[in-house]
Order: sequence, then C-alpha cells, then structure tokens
Amino acid sequence: MNKINLTALSNTIVERDHAVITGDGFVNSVVPGWTNCEVNVVINEAMGANFCQLLITLNSQSQLKGKTQHSQIFFYILEGSCDLYLNQNKSKLKKGSYAYVSIDQSYTFDKAAEGTRVLTFHKKYEPLEGHTSPEVLVNHESNIEQTIYCEDPDLLMQNLLPDENDLSFDMAVNIFTYSPGANLPFVETHIMEHGLIYLEGQGIYRLADKWYPIKKGDSIWMAPYCPQWFGALGKEPAVYIYYKNVNRFPTVI
Repeated sequence: MNKINLTALSNTIVERDHAVITGDGFVNSVVPGWTNCEVNVVINEAMGANFCQLLITLNSQSQLKGKTQHSQIFFYILEGSCDLYLNQNKSKLKKGSYAYVSIDQSYTFDKAAEGTRVLTFHKKYEPLEGHTSPEVLVNHESNIEQTIYCEDPDLLMQNLLPDENDLSFDMAVNIFTYSPGANLPFVETHIMEHGLIYLEGQGIYRLADKWYPIKKGDSIWMAPYCPQWFGALGKEPAVYIYYKNVNRFPTVI
C-alpha cells in the first residue's frame, strides 16, 4: 500500500496585514559575508513589512561577517553559543545573549557550537535631531528586570534595549512572558509594527478578524493597525521575543 505524503499541508498564512510563519516552508537564502550557514528570511519588505527578521543556523565552520550601513541589526541567540567580535572587542555569547549593532559598525560571529540558532531584526535607522546614533550593546536577557505589564502579575515584560530612556533608539526588542492561562487585557490596535518568534509555550492569537493556534518556534508579522490579542494555553508559560518601531514622530507631513 502506498503511503500518501501530504506535502501541500502547512499552517503558514500570509495576509495583507499579518502573517503566521511556521517554518515548514523555509527555503535557504544566501547573504553576502555570511558563510557556511543556513539563512531563512522570515519577514521582510517583500510582504509589506518595514523591517526584516531572519533565522540563522550555524555550525563550527560558519562565519557571519559584515558592516552595517543604513540598517541596524539586533542579534539574539536562540540556541547554542558563539564568539562575537564587535569593533575588535570579543564577547562569548550563549543562549539568551544578544547584541545590538548600530549603523556603520563592523561585526564577526564565528566559532559557533553545532546547531547554534540566531534570530535577527534589521531596521533602517531614522536619525533624530539632537541625538547621535546609539552605541553598540552586548548583554544577556538574565540581566534585564522583568516588569509587570498592565498591572497584571501574570504578564511580565523585559526591555532588552534602553529605548524608553534613550530617544536615539528607534526600535525596541522585548521579551513578553505569559503565565499559563494569562492573556492580553484588551485587543491592541496601534501604529507600531511587530515581528516576533515564540520561545516557549503555546496559545491562541487573534490577528485582524482571524484566530490562529501558535506554538514554540512560530513567527508572526503584524502590520501597523492590525488588531491583535493573545491568550496563553497549556500548563507552561508562553514566551515570545518581539520587535517594534518606537520614538519617532508619527508623520512626515
């Protein structure tokens, strides 16, 4: 009896103002200067976004080498470890480590453990009069305090970049943790754009007028003004890391 391989099935969905990317349809891309690695473009301008989100898988022969130009890059270690040379300063990165590389900066990632996975967010930097571009930053999520969101102790937020205290930053990257059964207190509808990936747990996400089951490893894009709501399901916390644009005047008019 022949076995049927249902290759046409996928939970990935791409709409005008949102997308859920489950990773089962990834096709590798080539990025100049990034060698011996797998690069998956999860979100970028081709789908209507104003930023880019990548997933990179490294091995012991991998190297990510480059110099930022117009766009800043945020790197986050999902799994594994590697070395980072940033402006000739060496750092050892492990799971939960992150690096913010501002514009006009050189970087090299190498000596990665087999299977190291890296998340990146890329955004074109918008200068602000009276402020210089931010300094480079290397840190670990364990050094960032969790704060209560909307007076609900079951919703905890970590701001990985000091965007609230430094207007030179035009992007934020946060980690949001939901206790089992916790949910957003209202349907958010706002000018900020989001890109995210689930680090732990599962739940249900409302995007526009549709509902999606979400689990660890799934990524989501939300355009500006896309109505959004999330509730955690299951017996473990739901955790995601996400990008948003911040700290700039909302119109050029």
